[in-house]
Amino acid sequence: MKPRRMTHYHIWTIGCQMNDADSRRAAEELQRLGYLPTSRAEEADVVLLNTCVVRQKAEDKVYGRLSSLKPLKERNPGATIAVMGCLVAPETRRDLERRFPYVDLWLPPSEVKGLVEFLKDEAREPVPFTYPVSAYVPVVTGCDQYCTYCIVRLRRGRERGRPREEVVEEVRCLVERGVREVTLVGQIVDSYGHDLPGQPTLADLLGQVHEVEGLWRIRFLTSHPNFMSDRLIEAVASLPKVCEHIELPVQAGDDRVLKRMGRRYTVSQYRRLLAVIRRRIPGVSLATDVIVGFPGETEEEFRRTYRLLEEEGFDVVHVAAYSPRPGTPAALLPDDVPSEEKERRRRALEELQAHIAEEINQTLLGKTLEILVEERRKGKWKGRTRTNKLVFFQDDSDWRGKLAPVQITWAGPWSMQGRLNAPTPPGD
Repeated sequence: MKPRRMTHYHIWTIGCQMNDADSRRAAEELQRLGYLPTSRAEEADVVLLNTCVVRQKAEDKVYGRLSSLKPLKERNPGATIAVMGCLVAPETRRDLERRFPYVDLWLPPSEVKGLVEFLKDEAREPVPFTYPVSAYVPVVTGCDQYCTYCIVRLRRGRERGRPREEVVEEVRCLVERGVREVTLVGQIVDSYGHDLPGQPTLADLLGQVHEVEGLWRIRFLTSHPNFMSDRLIEAVASLPKVCEHIELPVQAGDDRVLKRMGRRYTVSQYRRLLAVIRRRIPGVSLATDVIVGFPGETEEEFRRTYRLLEEEGFDVVHVAAYSPRPGTPAALLPDDVPSEEKERRRRALEELQAHIAEEINQTLLGKTLEILVEERRKGKWKGRTRTNKLVFFQDDSDWRGKLAPVQITWAGPWSMQGRLNAPTPPGD
């Protein structure tokens, strides 16, 4: 049965930057079909949930959001509820349909085309889409690595790189629509190209994207230490549009834990790589990911992770407590670190990182930094430095999509405040 004519849509997104990119594409397509966005699911005739199951906490949030939509469907039987992302897989489909019979459409990761096909008969006059100042551009989907804790390979499939020409054309189209910064994303973005004709590298792709006129900044994530090549480091150092910021997950600071995780590098190799990056890219900011409470992690193994973060001084650390993911090799291991101990370790690392990040950001007090302004939030302009620091400032002029010189007047661990050092936005 075809849905009735729609008026508004609502998209709820959780998870990685790939999901953010997919949700932006879905929003573009929905507005091309004539649907208006709304921030409230209760007001929508089309609701899309873009899901993540990389951690149990994320999966629980998805199930909670799904359950909350049942009353909406009861009040508005003609509404379309669609679910996309890593929750949806062949082995989960039947159970999901049984548990949530009011969902109209189950879509695997990135399957925006299926949503368009389902709704295309209801198309009306297109609605203009407001493009963000900074946009994610997928360049690699899927994953060929075998990290024992990760479900991504099982849900997104083998790694598939997009042809360089296709990526460059998407970036060019985005820039024509007002985007000024792109972030090239993939599950392991620095392994880009090995499955493509001629085996281009991410460094090659960065060079081509760099040539797009009107593009100001380029970022990429997330990288794997085993694929962070000298050529890629040199590309970051030499291409002016590529920002001095690298996300390089370590996951653990102990070699035995890394081996159980299937990461295929040692802590000393990782430290040497950080030293090379810092030497070749002065002023670079570094972010990493860490999992605490992996099966068998002892207190001493955890303390080694703590010391790694303490000694290396990352700008950002994303910390997660381990949760078993069905079908992964690690799920066969005893989940033997108690939940309260996982939480203690997670909090210890977050408290350490808050102190380190604040110390790093304090060194920027009084300096004037170039901020790419993304949006206005709660009366202040919000933007980021080239090193991905979040900065807020006040001004009555329209700074969206502009480069603003801002003198830093306050610095905390997660954001900074500043004073504008320009009378008007450029071009006014």
